[in-house]
Amino acid sequence: MTEQTIDWKAEAAKRKDAFLKDLFDLLRIDSVRDDNKATDEAPVGPGPKEALEAFLALGERDGFITKNVDNWAGHIEYGDGDELMGVLAHVDVVPTGTGWETDPFEPVIKDGRIYARGSSDDKGPGVAAYYALKMIKDMDLPVSKKVRFIIGTDEESEWKGIKHYLETEPQPDFGFSPDATFPIINGEKGNATVFIETKADGTGSTHELVEFESGLRPNMVPQDAVAVVKSSNPAEIESSLNAFLDGVPVKGVVAVDGDKVTVEITGKAAHGSKPASGVNAATYLARFLSDFDFAKDAKTFLEVITLYLHDDPEGKKLGIDHTDAVMGELTSNSGVFSYKANESGKITVNMRYPQGLTEEGIFESFKAKLSQYDVELSKTEGKEPHYVPANDPLVTTLLDVYHRQTGLEAHEMVIGGGTYGRLMERGVAYGAMFPDSIDTMHQANEFMAVDDLMNAMAIYAEAIYELVK
Repeated sequence: MTEQTIDWKAEAAKRKDAFLKDLFDLLRIDSVRDDNKATDEAPVGPGPKEALEAFLALGERDGFITKNVDNWAGHIEYGDGDELMGVLAHVDVVPTGTGWETDPFEPVIKDGRIYARGSSDDKGPGVAAYYALKMIKDMDLPVSKKVRFIIGTDEESEWKGIKHYLETEPQPDFGFSPDATFPIINGEKGNATVFIETKADGTGSTHELVEFESGLRPNMVPQDAVAVVKSSNPAEIESSLNAFLDGVPVKGVVAVDGDKVTVEITGKAAHGSKPASGVNAATYLARFLSDFDFAKDAKTFLEVITLYLHDDPEGKKLGIDHTDAVMGELTSNSGVFSYKANESGKITVNMRYPQGLTEEGIFESFKAKLSQYDVELSKTEGKEPHYVPANDPLVTTLLDVYHRQTGLEAHEMVIGGGTYGRLMERGVAYGAMFPDSIDTMHQANEFMAVDDLMNAMAIYAEAIYELVK
């Protein structure tokens, strides 16, 4: 088959049934990182290891060269040449949370959509990109560069797996990650995480905050939040909740058992890079409780959340808001909250920031704004902004393929989410969502349209071939 006669969509369609079977097998694996079950053989837990092994088994079955790098990551290799192209995907998924209408690890197709955790982030796009490489191999198309389909196991957390991989394997010269949106993501904002810790002496007030829990990961908007309060006047809290809920975008319930009051708030989950798309249950719960009489430490915990984090996805209250002409605005997501009386209170805030800011500058702003409170601040090692110029041949080639197959406008884009694309100096993210796709990443009832995955497979196949022929 010659290049001129290739109907990429038709070739993808031939593989639809096999693709869906392989994808469903992978989606059935609960690959949430689980440090409590981590071992030397399963460094981020048994689920990600099982998913990695399952993906590599596909490559072995289909005649590719494969390598498992200490169960941290692995690759499926094709072709040969002096240059190395990387296609980087991940098999780990975020926790399921609540609100699912189907089993998140038993994929189902409804109305042309695959419902399962990982269907859109990132197993669905990852398997589509793998099948694109398989398509090139099946057709025995000539290539002049080596391609490695690289599989990570903890992209949703610390990226330890892919970092370990790159310590032992060469970094690709260029490539893409199928973990975002078409037409292309050639810019990614920086990523910084700050931890706020308070003391937690709960005595000496009308109400005692016994416990406050919310959030699953820093990169998820918390959908659920619960607080347990010991109170000498529980009726005051119970009677106030309905008035608070009037006109706000959350739901709530309260239960009273003697002097113990349990308040639960339900908001809306979203990807932490798009906090304005969600409704943060934790900050609404803190806002509600902040009107009551609590002891100093609990008051500090609730006040920091209410005055500096609530309803502020741009970080204006912390003085970290900034907009760049190319990369857009900073976003701030308060993702994980924990308070236990007589232990400590902890808040995790994750920022996606554009060019013009630094991680250290953001941290200094936190210290300045919260200096009046008895809190301890710390931070993780973050990621700086990443940008591949629009005129780079990698970008222009990928945009040309996208436009040719879809007829849609092809232009550069920047996101707040972080993908493995940033690991390569000439690395971008490329699909698999289209401009009219519904983004359900990190949400309950996550789904991906079958047609979107099949169209992405065809685009990926032509794109990889154009880059390595």
